[in-house]
Amino acid sequence: MSYEKPLPDRDSEPHATFWSACDEGRLLIQSCPDCESVQFFPRTWCRFCGSNRIEWVEAEGTGDVHTYTIVRRATELPSFTDEIPYVVAYVELEEGVRICTNVVDCEPDTVESGMAVELTFDRVTDELALPKFRPRKATDR
Repeated sequence: MSYEKPLPDRDSEPHATFWSACDEGRLLIQSCPDCESVQFFPRTWCRFCGSNRIEWVEAEGTGDVHTYTIVRRATELPSFTDEIPYVVAYVELEEGVRICTNVVDCEPDTVESGMAVELTFDRVTDELALPKFRPRKATDR
């Protein structure tokens, strides 16, 4: 499977653990046993207390759109032209962290702040699945 867009660093820690879980269909965030905080994006230390005793926990995969933008024009990365328009959003997970991602499986103009979303994965290569979010049905809340 060929993918012509930029790819994330999947070789060094803590990124390798995160992307390996995504490949398995799981979204991991980090938890600090010292200060009981959760964080995202992956780091080797706690951004709240500095501890290096970070643990991985699996996120539920549900949350709400915190803020978003609709990309309607490709400038720097023309490889994304075929996806225009698309939504780039910060989704606040139930666990309290925010993840920068795409909202998919809906018309971009229907996305709004506070919209309930759920995790889905976009398999872009044989070794890589990207976490994205789609609208949750009203009965899923």
